[in-house]
This record gives sequence, structure tokens and C-alpha cells, in this order.
Amino acid sequence: MKRTNVYADPEDLALIKEAARRRGVPEAEIIREGIHLAAMANRVWDDPLEWPVFEGTGEAADSEQVTEAVVRGAAVR
Repeated sequence: MKRTNVYADPEDLALIKEAARRRGVPEAEIIREGIHLAAMANRVWDDPLEWPVFEGTGEAADSEQVTEAVVRGAAVR
């Protein structure tokens, strides 16, 4: 880990202090978690995500159709 300094609103620091007390962890742990969440939320991927394509009408499937799809998918394995 690397040490750094940041400015924070006193209200936010009070919330962090209270959360750390309640969880029984150091304030730094909560701050590190927050930094990680912010970093991941702003990450830019080099390659676009490949989403699966599904066939269908766009209408909601009923439970029988879902069961049939699951059975077909399980049979492929």
C-alpha cells in the first residue's frame, strides 16, 4: 500500500468514524474500501463487453418456457 493525503468534508469523516466504531475496524479500512469502490466504478475497459444474444420476441417468458430453456442449457453440458 502507498500512503496519500486527501481532503474530506468533516461530515463525511464523522460518518466514517461512526461506521468504523460500529464495525470495530480502523477508519482507514473504510476509507480504503471507498477508494476501491470509486476506482472500480470509474474503470474504463479496453475491450467492449460481449453480451450474449438471445432469440425471442421480447415478451416475458412464462415459467414453462424458463424451465424448458434451463433443461436445454443443462443438456448442452
